[in-house]
Amino acid sequence: MANPDLYEVLEVDRNVSPDELKKAYRRLARKYHPDANPGDASAEAHFKEVSQAYEILSDPERRANYDRFGADVGAGGNPFGAGSVQDIFDMFFGGMGGRSPQRRGPQPGPDAEVTVDITLDDAAFGATHEINVTMPQRCATCEGTGCAAGTSPVTCVECAGLGEVRRVRNSILGQMVTSVPCARCNGMGTRIETPCETCRGEGRTNESTTLTIQIPAGVEDGSTMRIADRGPAGVRGGPNGRLFVHLRVQHDDRFERHGDDLHHEAHIAFTQAALGAQIEVPTLRGTAVVDVEPGSASGTIHRIRHEGIEHLHGRGRGDLFVHLIVDVPSDLDDTSRDLLRTLAEHRGEAVKEHSAGLFSRRRSAKK
Repeated sequence: MANPDLYEVLEVDRNVSPDELKKAYRRLARKYHPDANPGDASAEAHFKEVSQAYEILSDPERRANYDRFGADVGAGGNPFGAGSVQDIFDMFFGGMGGRSPQRRGPQPGPDAEVTVDITLDDAAFGATHEINVTMPQRCATCEGTGCAAGTSPVTCVECAGLGEVRRVRNSILGQMVTSVPCARCNGMGTRIETPCETCRGEGRTNESTTLTIQIPAGVEDGSTMRIADRGPAGVRGGPNGRLFVHLRVQHDDRFERHGDDLHHEAHIAFTQAALGAQIEVPTLRGTAVVDVEPGSASGTIHRIRHEGIEHLHGRGRGDLFVHLIVDVPSDLDDTSRDLLRTLAEHRGEAVKEHSAGLFSRRRSAKK
């Protein structure tokens, strides 16, 4: 199945700017986030696809390679198909330049990914998290060599330890040389005659382990951290692959986040709105006092500077916006009603009360 076009996944044009790309990613991440679509496997898969597409296109170098070579290289593949760039060079120049093949040796392990749930405070200030993962780890018995105790790998007789074999053929362009991984040693250059009983010659075993990761301040919901050398171990001593950590920020009842700014709804009584008041509102670092001006209407916004989210990889913080919501009481007692009637009469404001039922009003009208 062909890889999807990453620009189509993010619903943007190929000439999209970095800022527009980020906005498109945020919009789709909120739309397909698992928290907004509980139990929807399709939405979760789309969320992961969107995150991976943004992870590639937000990196200038990887985006340039993707634009030049297409989906395979964007996903970490080879733009020239099977083999390597050296293979292409050798194909055309191997018969003339006399370049010697390079030893391949142990290859890096594959990449792995994990999703971590964090709080808004973690996203705002950064945090250290421990995560439990199960993936291939270097075999403790043979220390990654794949060999039984007292033995060691032997040089492959097929490739003479180079890990690859060269094939020469004649064509209309002249003599052409191609290099391919040695089939006998799988490109390792050595073979194991007495494999380790624990890992059966692989040099790694599937184990559970606890990793400590440092989450930087300012990360957003749907962000992906790429951690080198923390993924699965490679075969027979090969270096570890990369670990991709997808961050999922949990909902916080106190705030709604927009970029690095936070928004909070503060409910106040209509008497406080009319006469003015000082109210206490939550912040990420404690509380703050907001001065409510007399006559404040519902929807009035107060801005508290530098009480938002720390800028990722930069200086400063966002702001906190407090939205005033004026509550009108619906459970007035007789004393409160009398006071309000007096106020309405004093201000010349007509009011209409519906204390009596429909039939009572009809009887009053006949009198």
